[in-house]
Amino acid sequence: MSSDFLSFNFLGLPEKFSRYSNSKFAVLPVPYEQTTSFKPGTKDGPLAIINASRQVEWFDEELKEEFVQAGIYTETEMFPTALGPEEMNKKIYQASKKLLKDKKFVIMLGGEHSITYGCVRAYREQYPGLTVLQLDAHSDMRDAYQENKFSHACAMRRVWELCPVVGYGIRNISLDEYRWVQKKKIKLFYASELKKDSALSEVLDRLTKDVYITIDLDFFDPSVVPAVGTPEPGGFFWHETLDFLGKVIESKNVVGFDVVELSPIPNQVGSEFLAAKLIYKLIGYIVSQKS
Repeated sequence: MSSDFLSFNFLGLPEKFSRYSNSKFAVLPVPYEQTTSFKPGTKDGPLAIINASRQVEWFDEELKEEFVQAGIYTETEMFPTALGPEEMNKKIYQASKKLLKDKKFVIMLGGEHSITYGCVRAYREQYPGLTVLQLDAHSDMRDAYQENKFSHACAMRRVWELCPVVGYGIRNISLDEYRWVQKKKIKLFYASELKKDSALSEVLDRLTKDVYITIDLDFFDPSVVPAVGTPEPGGFFWHETLDFLGKVIESKNVVGFDVVELSPIPNQVGSEFLAAKLIYKLIGYIVSQKS
């Protein structure tokens, strides 16, 4: 964090670190909320994360470096108006496709989880062998929810139609989803199993070389991140999450990621600050591996 005037972009970066032409990373804010089924407010997530990020220190105490020199451009928010989720995902696909054409590493901020499909669709075209690693409390494998096939509750079912999905930290799944997942032999790593035995090696075995990571913030325990659309007890904590993600990034070619489902709570900034710091930590891990 610089002591100078803070620009309103991710990390409050000056132009020399946030100019589009010089930036490796492109932050794509998508304040979309149309299918939320419990706590509303995910449309306010991207702005809250960007605002909190302006208080994140640029120097990473773990990696002993600053990573802003890689360049982090913040795209204009994609205002959804009244679009349904299928139409919104078409717009996200086009926006992501343009960023990928310009060789940007896309970091999408949600918004509800339904937005992941559009970004993954663009990535799948560029990386035919792509696998999606899903960090989430919920499987999101329903075929339809409330008669909507693009609901946030169906996010990973639609993504699975594009490429393989590996779910990690799951602790809420319906009977129909469970039966379908078993039938299709999709591997979900349930939180109850992970507490007993580390599954890292099996996760890595199931991921292909090129990986897109989608992080629903309800993956974390509600005591750590209470500000989510659909909280679920029994979640994960800061250091164990960083350790897991760091090892994935060390072993695989992570090509993009999103952070979704933040639903800010008034006068409580801890959740959005964690989200912002998590994003910068992942940037640091990725730059360290590529350099």
